[in-house]
Amino acid sequence: MLKRFKKGGIHPHDNKITRAKAIEVMPLPKVAVISMAQHIGAPASPVVKRGDIVKVGQLIGQAKGFISANIHSSVSGTVKSVGDAVNSMGLLVPSVTITVDGDEWLETIDRSEEIVEKFDLSPKEIVSIVASTGIVGLGGATFPSNVKHSIPEGKTAKALVVNGVECEPYLTADHRLMLEHGREIVVAIKIICHAIGVEKAYIGIENNKLDAIESMTKASADTPIIEVVPLRVQYPQGSEKQLIEATMGAEVPSGALPIQVGAVVQNIGTMYAIYQAVQKHKPLFERVVTVTGKSVSEPKNLLTRVGSPVNDMIEYCGGVPEGTAKVIDGGPMMGRSMANLSGVINKGSSGILMMPETETPANDASSCIRCGKCVQVCPMGLEPYLLNVLADKRNFEECIEHSAMDCIECGSCSFTCPAHIRLLDNIRIAKREVGKILRNRK
Repeated sequence: MLKRFKKGGIHPHDNKITRAKAIEVMPLPKVAVISMAQHIGAPASPVVKRGDIVKVGQLIGQAKGFISANIHSSVSGTVKSVGDAVNSMGLLVPSVTITVDGDEWLETIDRSEEIVEKFDLSPKEIVSIVASTGIVGLGGATFPSNVKHSIPEGKTAKALVVNGVECEPYLTADHRLMLEHGREIVVAIKIICHAIGVEKAYIGIENNKLDAIESMTKASADTPIIEVVPLRVQYPQGSEKQLIEATMGAEVPSGALPIQVGAVVQNIGTMYAIYQAVQKHKPLFERVVTVTGKSVSEPKNLLTRVGSPVNDMIEYCGGVPEGTAKVIDGGPMMGRSMANLSGVINKGSSGILMMPETETPANDASSCIRCGKCVQVCPMGLEPYLLNVLADKRNFEECIEHSAMDCIECGSCSFTCPAHIRLLDNIRIAKREVGKILRNRK
């Protein structure tokens, strides 16, 4: 029997248009705009100035504090400016803009295709490499990975859980990595198991990716600590707490982190980046991005340098189709509509989705009919309709009492609402305000 999480969930069409599209290398941009705020935590501090010559992989932003991440140049060329730039959400973010000249990499990076299996490093050395190379979670949260691998005093890790679910409709970057780089991912799993002191790793993959299950099972056949776990197709199976429940059978308590039940979770893209960092001395400056949509003429999975313009990628895939209502950074469930197409790819950019008007929800919401569907599908057991009302009334203290911060922002409530109420949008506002209240209490 296939494993799954037990509470709530939905079944949107997966629309994995690019599942059979091998990863292609995106051509270099003419100008790269590299944000210093590509992660949860404090933005990095620029360590370059206008006129500096940089190489691919060179440090250009130094992490500030424990929860922060280093930023490296994705291109070679000349620093054009250091200062705020507008991102795809229309916000000003501290950035380093580089005029591209050639493609000169740091000599320390191993660019060969040879798979390096052996490693002789202490756990502390591994965590240090992960930190220095700027590795963050590539599943969307962009939490600095070295922080996850630094187990808090008094806590013990029991297992590494690797997220190969990729349950967000349309996106296929992790799927392709499992098919094309399975062995490298296995090496990374062994490295991180050593770093956090565990002898068990689970790779959770939904049963609609049989080729990925086969690929990872074959790649890990000589590694008994790894168990590939086929999972029932159900959104949001790839969410951290739901994945832990399905693979380990453990439920993370309200307000707690995965380490509370002994779990450390990383997604497939992050594991591949860790392999490259530890075994190839390659910082995180590029990632696979799915460019897709039902009307896109040439949808692709593109290995793209961080700081590459979104517009360039869209044009490379045939341009914005006629009748496109919105362009989304990410997928349709948890992604966010772009305010403009002049923004760039960041470490957390998993996809560029062009949605036609026919797939876009109605703009005009009607009144709640109290059907209870949002409650039925919420995987966290929350009452989205109530949180929506409280957010409208700006009653954020009561939002705390109703566990607003437990919302994982999966979007299942909005997806199922027959009144087309933007439940997730309002709950996100509530979470932001609740966060401020909780921080002020400390």
